Amino acid sequence: MSYFESRLKVDFDNFNEIRLKLEFCEKLGLKNLILEPKNKIRSIDSDLKSKIENVTALNIFFRFNLIPNSLHEFKKDLELFRAFPYILSVETQDKEIQLHAAKDSRIDVITFSEPEIIKTITPGVISLASQNNTFIELALAPILVPKNKTIQSKNFRNLYRFVQFSDKLKGNYIICGNFDDIYDLRNPRALISICNTLLGMPLNKAKQGFSDNIIKLLEKVELRRDKSIIETGVRIIKGGDQK
Repeated sequence: MSYFESRLKVDFDNFNEIRLKLEFCEKLGLKNLILEPKNKIRSIDSDLKSKIENVTALNIFFRFNLIPNSLHEFKKDLELFRAFPYILSVETQDKEIQLHAAKDSRIDVITFSEPEIIKTITPGVISLASQNNTFIELALAPILVPKNKTIQSKNFRNLYRFVQFSDKLKGNYIICGNFDDIYDLRNPRALISICNTLLGMPLNKAKQGFSDNIIKLLEKVELRRDKSIIETGVRIIKGGDQK
């Protein structure tokens, strides 16, 4: 089974940093990696994309993350991402934005990667996400490398609560490390074990969060690029009436 680190933030203006992080990921035994720009850019230069893909043996994918301050700002940002060719996620404590994102087909992932955001997750968001094929993302960095040691146990409780909710996600969840420092990075196999032993997540569900579900997410994004598909399950077939 092929596993992913589905969220590694890099500076797209610093190719040396990108190269060093990719080299480190290779040494860890990673095979699949999804990069997210730290800097606020709206697209990836094709030359840079090729340069990144050619400098490593890793399978490289890309994602962008929105951090809106209001629902109005979120809706305005979304207008810039129509037919977006990469994974698009949103990260916010605002429950109104979370609910709107769960219903909007342009959003692929609602990420609960930061401690203050993890605690805002609700059954309503999970239910809407499952209905609309939007993925919910959990990150393990808050319990493995907490910014504040005194709240590590609180982070753990919130993540454990998330795991209890995950039974209702019907496969629409992914798990990432989301580590800022490359020396905190772990092979997904180690993170799967942590999900299983510390958070009580069944082993098969933990594996799906690092593999099968991410593949489904990437397939969803790939379908969005296909202009012949007008909605899920509906494709325009050219020349269908020709004999």
